[in-house]
Order: sequence, then structure tokens, then C-alpha cells
Amino acid sequence: MSADAAANQNGISEADSKRLHEARKRIIEQLGKIIVGQETVIDEIMICLFSRGHCMLEGVPGLAKTLMISTLAQTLDLSFSRIQFTPDLMPADVTGTEIIEEDRSTGKRDFRFMEGPLFANVVLADEINRTPPKTQAALLEAMQERQVTVGRNRHVLSDPFFVLATQNPIEQEGTYPLPEAQQDRFMFKVYVEYPSFDEEFEVARRTTGKAAEKVEAVLGAEEILRLQELVRQVPVSDHVVRYALSLVRQTRVGGEGVPDFVDELVGWGAGPRAVQFLILGGKARALLEGRFHVQIEDIQYLAKPVLRHRMVVNFAAESDGVTSDDVIERIIAATPTTEDELSRDARFQKIFAS
Repeated sequence: MSADAAANQNGISEADSKRLHEARKRIIEQLGKIIVGQETVIDEIMICLFSRGHCMLEGVPGLAKTLMISTLAQTLDLSFSRIQFTPDLMPADVTGTEIIEEDRSTGKRDFRFMEGPLFANVVLADEINRTPPKTQAALLEAMQERQVTVGRNRHVLSDPFFVLATQNPIEQEGTYPLPEAQQDRFMFKVYVEYPSFDEEFEVARRTTGKAAEKVEAVLGAEEILRLQELVRQVPVSDHVVRYALSLVRQTRVGGEGVPDFVDELVGWGAGPRAVQFLILGGKARALLEGRFHVQIEDIQYLAKPVLRHRMVVNFAAESDGVTSDDVIERIIAATPTTEDELSRDARFQKIFAS
């Protein structure tokens, strides 16, 4: 049975696929009214959104990270909340708190929960590494369980719920690097690079001229939830799953079949969430591009944003200027893409048997 036939059996029609493909096109069109360039960043954010994940953006100031996220919220017709993380921010400032409220008719006092900025569909955690771990940790339960617990009461968050965090890589004074456990909650870590000459020329021309165009909403909450469910119905072959597992398991130092350069350069490897996000992201990318099935190229495309913050290089690598992206490229180059080559390779037989 072909992958497309399997997709149809799983309830995905050509109309469904076309709906997500067209949604992507319309979102990019609306974002293009405000944002110049950054096509890869926008693509990765949309893959993350439709996979029901969260995204961390890292880049120097002035690259329109905040503007991009707020504009995206407008195109999706979702409630948007921005939290400016600072060293004095407390967990209750993020999640909300219980206040004492008096009923004027009876004079009775009781506690009432006042929702914090987390209670929105799209939450921008701006400069998340500027706040202490205690406040950073307030996001952990929200990002994983999509709820917050205050006192003894559990409060369910809005759905869809999407956290986009930003980090500034060049200012290290007064910052608190995110623990690995918290970084693991983010599906992607996306690098926002400087624009090209032509893109920066257009930025200068637009931002110093007349007011920017208005952005129109193209998707609502119910449609987004429907598309998120659709993504999970995309079939994925066992070979693609094995390929994703092969990439992730090669990052784990000391494991069976792990390349020597990984043992030499990596301090800590990626966990099971990396495999889950590679496959989910591959499904979303396939539908966004109008396909019914996941290809090896989808996994390769997403390897860096999924793995770069889950794999910690050691001191030897840092001293030689080797980054996690460099190691990921070497792992991809060392991994056969065809099913026969992967299954016959002695090194990968050890990985599959471990």
C-alpha cells in the first residue's frame, strides 16, 4: 500500500492537506506585510505550532523576534500575551495568584484566582533567561501539562496554547541560563540570523516610511486545533522512525554504535522527546508542503532545531569552536538514508540491538 493510500485510510483527504498548505501560504502572505525575510524561521515556527509544540528563538536585539511573534498571533486570531522577564519577576506574576475578595451583599470574604499572563493562546516569554530559575520553572507545568497549580487548585490553560521564548545570546551579565530540563520542553530552538543586504534595505525602507499595513486573521482557534489533530494522522514508515531514532541515539555518549567523534565532543545527548518531536515535526512539514507522508529529508531538515538545545558539547569541543550544529551535521553525514544500507550497517545493528 502506498503512503498516500495509507494517509487516506487514516482519514486525511486531499482537501485536508490542501487546507493546511493553503493556511501556510496565507499566513506567510500576512506576515510578509510586516516581516521582511526570515522564511526559515517562520516555517519552523509554523511547524512547531501545528505540531502542538513550543519554540525558543535566539538572536541578537533588533531582529524583529517580538514583532514576528505578535504579528503571528494576529494572523491566527488568537489571544496574545507578552511577559517581559526580569530578575525581579516572581512566579505569581506569570501564573496568577489568589486574592481575597469580599461579597458586598453578604460581607463574606473568599479567595478568588486572578489569572496571570499565561492564560492566553500565544504567550511570548521575552528574554526568558533574564529571570531566576524559580520564575523560569513556573512555565514547566504549563508547557507540559497545559495547566497551572496555585495552592491546591488546578487551572486549565487555553487551547491552543503556544509558548514562544526569546533569548539574547550576547548579553550574559544578569542572565540565568535555562536548565537542560526546561530547554527540553521546547520543541525547537531556532536561530534568528542577520538579514541579507537586500532584506535589510527593505527593512530600512519600510520602517522609515508610511505606517505598516494591517494584518488580517486567516485562522481561528477551532481550525488550528483541527489542523493539529490532522498532523497526528499523517502516516510514517518504520524506516523513517528508525532513521530518526538512529540520529538521536548517536548523540548519547558511550552508547552502542555511537561514533568516536561524539564520544570526543559531546558531554550529554538528547532524550526521547527528541525522537517524538522529529517525527511530529516531520508530519507537520509534510502536510505544510502538500504531502501525505514523511520523508527522510523532513527529519534531516528538522534535526538541528530539535537537537541543538538537547545535546551539550563538552569543554574540548567548545575550546575548538565546535558547536552542537557541527556535531549534528557530522551525525547526519554518517547515517545512511536508505533502508537497506541502514539495516546492513554493523554499527547501526548495534544501535538497534541496544
